[in-house]
Amino acid sequence: MTKTIAITGKSGSGKTTIVKAFMNLLKEYFPDKSILLFDNDLTCELGYTFGLDIRNTIYGIRAGKHEYKTGIPSKMTKQEYIEWALEDILVKLDDNTDIIVSWLIASKDCRCPITKQINDALLKLISHYDFVIFDCEFDLKYLYQLVDTNIDLALIVSKPHKNSIELAKRIYEFSSKYAYNGQIGVLLNNAKEPYKNDIYELLNECKLDVFGIIDHDENIDKFTKNSAKIKESLQNIYSRFNLPQI
Repeated sequence: MTKTIAITGKSGSGKTTIVKAFMNLLKEYFPDKSILLFDNDLTCELGYTFGLDIRNTIYGIRAGKHEYKTGIPSKMTKQEYIEWALEDILVKLDDNTDIIVSWLIASKDCRCPITKQINDALLKLISHYDFVIFDCEFDLKYLYQLVDTNIDLALIVSKPHKNSIELAKRIYEFSSKYAYNGQIGVLLNNAKEPYKNDIYELLNECKLDVFGIIDHDENIDKFTKNSAKIKESLQNIYSRFNLPQI
């Protein structure tokens, strides 16, 4: 059964870095399992961390602007076409890992048939993978407007300052209803030792569920967003997550 992980938070909080660290950790723990990276952030930054400039998006399918890698098969229903098109825009990173980019999306209020058709096709695509990691926008609403999927684990990435933690509380309030079947909590990123006591005091005031603290890594690769130290920090708290355990 597919396990879904949604990484949310303010732009600049380190969401993409956490996505990469989570991916690397899952590949280490479960080398034979399949992973889909789902870039739902409007910056579309995730692909660039792999050295890719991904232009074919789910929005391109909806808008009829996608340039297909192959000719369009004949005699397909509209639903079959969308399912085929989603497969066409997948980018393979390795034998077990793919990435797909959404970019702009339509509101759930849109009554166009394609809104439901894309939702249904994405649910089918997601079910083909063991793990799906969503690199989300500010909160889970933007993802929900695209695909109404179950979220097993929602991590709100926050920097360890008062303003960021207060914003994380707002994101928690906005996103809780979209992750009601799974876990949702805060992951404090880029924490430096002198401030840790102050952080805990702020968290108690905001009454937030906190999974853990990710230590600052001054050696992080700014282009690939890879960090062995951040991956190790995730490894230390992995047992707290509602995910398959080693």
